[in-house]
Amino acid sequence: MRCHQRMKMIALLLMLVLLVVLSIHWMTHYLWLSFGVVITAVLVFLVRFETKVIEAREIVLLAVLAAIAAVSRIPFASIPSVQPTTFVIMMAGFVFGAESGLIVGIVAALASNMVLGQGPWTPWQMLAWGLVGLTAGLLRKRSFMKKTWGKVLFALAWGFLFGWIMNIWGLLAFAGADGFTDLTIFIPYFLGSAVFDMMHAVSNVFFFLVFGGLWLNILQRFKTKYGLLDKCKGDSS
Repeated sequence: MRCHQRMKMIALLLMLVLLVVLSIHWMTHYLWLSFGVVITAVLVFLVRFETKVIEAREIVLLAVLAAIAAVSRIPFASIPSVQPTTFVIMMAGFVFGAESGLIVGIVAALASNMVLGQGPWTPWQMLAWGLVGLTAGLLRKRSFMKKTWGKVLFALAWGFLFGWIMNIWGLLAFAGADGFTDLTIFIPYFLGSAVFDMMHAVSNVFFFLVFGGLWLNILQRFKTKYGLLDKCKGDSS
């Protein structure tokens, strides 16, 4: 099994573990859980030292991308659901792969909430944005994702998927398990978020169509020039 395949399996396992952990005491211990998620993601990334040639500048690059993703959220905080953060995380996953996109998404969510406010929603945002980066990396070599329309559909879909993940948190927080079985709660709750989810989806597409080509070219050149986050130990390809 090639090293990138092993890392994808590890990243998927991490997501499954997070889903389980999020269901246990997440309301009262959200801050500790948030830092625990980051530490776990970093440990997953550090496994790359065993399978890939990694340099300090690669870690710095991911830190910079996470910082940009976090800071880009702040100027748009007053506009509901318009979040360039998702776009930046997508770009990280498209160019540098699943595990890189995962860690950029997780760190960006925690870092931005240091300014905008931490709460029991933070781990769920970390999960959602981590999955954005993870799936962008997992799907990046698919034929449809090499087309502009494929990336547009991906950006559009994650506008809604992000909102639905956060809706799960909302239902658990305010209605408990009954929120999923009582359709008089479940349907209005999801319908109520539809406008905001659409705004997120449309803004994702807007940022991609306006800035996507430039970002992909710059990041790809940087990756190609320095061979970042790409070469496996003992891998001649």
